[in-house]
Amino acid sequence: MNRTEHFIFSALLCSVTPFSYAQATSNTETAIEQITVEASATANKLPVGTFDSPVSNLEYDPRVDLQSRNMAEAQADVTIRGGIFENTGFRVGSATLLDPQTGHYVAELPIAPQMLTGPYVLTGADNALNGMNSSVGSISFGFKPITTGGNVSVGTGTNNFNLQSIYAGISTDVDDAKNWQVGFEGEYSHSQSDGSIENGDHDFNRASARIQLIGADSQTDVLYGSQEKFFGWPNMYTPFGVNETEELETRLLMLNHQQNYADNSHFEVSAYYRKHNDHYVFSRENPSAFEAFHETKVKSIAVSGSHAQNTAFAVNYSAQYIEDEIESTTLENNFTSRTYYKLSVLPEYKIDLKQNQLLTLRLGAAFDDTNRDDSELSLIGDISLNTQNSDGSEQTVYLSYAQASQVAGYTAIGGSDQGGLFRSNYNLERETTKNLELGYLIQEQTWQLNSAVFYREDNNLTDWTFSFDSSSARFANPVDIDATGVEFFATKYFDTTELIASYTYLNKSENYGDADIDASFYALNFPDHRVTLGAIWTPNDLIEMRIDNEWRKQHENALRSGKDTALFTQLSLKITPTVINNLFITLAADNVWDESFEEIPGTPGRGEQYTLSATYSW
Repeated sequence: MNRTEHFIFSALLCSVTPFSYAQATSNTETAIEQITVEASATANKLPVGTFDSPVSNLEYDPRVDLQSRNMAEAQADVTIRGGIFENTGFRVGSATLLDPQTGHYVAELPIAPQMLTGPYVLTGADNALNGMNSSVGSISFGFKPITTGGNVSVGTGTNNFNLQSIYAGISTDVDDAKNWQVGFEGEYSHSQSDGSIENGDHDFNRASARIQLIGADSQTDVLYGSQEKFFGWPNMYTPFGVNETEELETRLLMLNHQQNYADNSHFEVSAYYRKHNDHYVFSRENPSAFEAFHETKVKSIAVSGSHAQNTAFAVNYSAQYIEDEIESTTLENNFTSRTYYKLSVLPEYKIDLKQNQLLTLRLGAAFDDTNRDDSELSLIGDISLNTQNSDGSEQTVYLSYAQASQVAGYTAIGGSDQGGLFRSNYNLERETTKNLELGYLIQEQTWQLNSAVFYREDNNLTDWTFSFDSSSARFANPVDIDATGVEFFATKYFDTTELIASYTYLNKSENYGDADIDASFYALNFPDHRVTLGAIWTPNDLIEMRIDNEWRKQHENALRSGKDTALFTQLSLKITPTVINNLFITLAADNVWDESFEEIPGTPGRGEQYTLSATYSW
């Protein structure tokens, strides 16, 4: 991979590439193979404590803040720019995969990462255009073209860890004259361990399969995924000194079609059915004390794309319809079904100022509605100036303003508002955000810099709060927050080394309108300062070393035990022996300093984990 192939990395920060094909045809008679290489925002791509999933290693990703219980692949609260877990959406194709119960489960995607492109992080205007019920940001994925090949992995490690995983794909031509290709792929993964701390055990299984048809201008995918997870953790959701457990089962059936047409025009249609079951036990030693069963079903269809009228004018658009329903032993006091609608339109106009400068203007709006809440019309707009230099480098400066809105999940609005561990609030209104952002991006031959400063107003944000006068429960309460942030993200390429570094700053001013609130579990759980540093060193064909580091200074929280600073490190050493082709061995370690920092106030942090794995590919 040469250095110019790394330049796609800026797209991971700023925008979504709608889709890519294995083959792209030029206006001449010659078919030109298009190769897309995606760089990672972290040095390590694989987790240490289990098999990889779409959220793996996001805790070291400077674009998001992942707050985990047990580990990221067990239960991950993914936040963006100081939002909370329910402000973040997970988008596959054109559709946001909603979990109507709570944002704690939006990251439950039973899809092998080998099948996906991304993650792309959407904020500002891009999120307002493409996101659904995710007012701050979205993690977006696309479907890769299937190629022939596969791999099998086995692993072992501390805490009685074991792992087995197998993946295989095949792609074949079915009509050379029309460039039709058909592909099949499947994957199965399992991992199990006693946990990095006591009562932090897990047992995970995932199976996913996909059928794909690719044409000269289209790609169609049918995917089915199934995932079963059991895991435990002390104080997983409550700060009462108990050993809680969760058992999750997720089923996903998805159809996705992508189409190019005319010049620079395309659309993508996605439809899915998702069924998710959750069995929560407050105390594994005394399950009858409190347990809850939930089953959610979601059906959705979505479309997005861009229609180019000419080289100067295009219309970007996105629309989605969602139906959900819930059956629950604890969330049936309000309503148990809801329909959601969203339509966003963002016209785009391009002006060539000079031979090497392009000015792009976008101005549009989004409309959100449900059958249970008031509707909302949101303004979206940005302006960007891109300069292409003769040496291949480029600079982009942009200014954007975007509004977005969402509604709260069933845990916040559907349970009891009088008693129990989690107290809902039937008066929660639609949440709205207003985001103003200024950014500057530089791409040079051997380095690049992405920087942004933003100001966001969150109104009626649903937060979970705590009062020392009523210490037996957490409460869903609305809050108005003004957030200011600064982001710097840089990469540098040397002959045998790649460096990835970032710094983020966040400041918040909150107003709950209630003097009885003493602490916040989520909205005020954020780092004032955060630094990441990663490196990939490949001195020869035999050895590859990767390291990710994260240091943070967390905002003070009355519920947190211990210090407000933390340093996390993940290391991996990959050895590719020459005596056996296509085999590599990996030694990996996470949290090597045995950091005990509580990522979520009152919930113990993860412990050390060391693993040894072997992978054979074909």
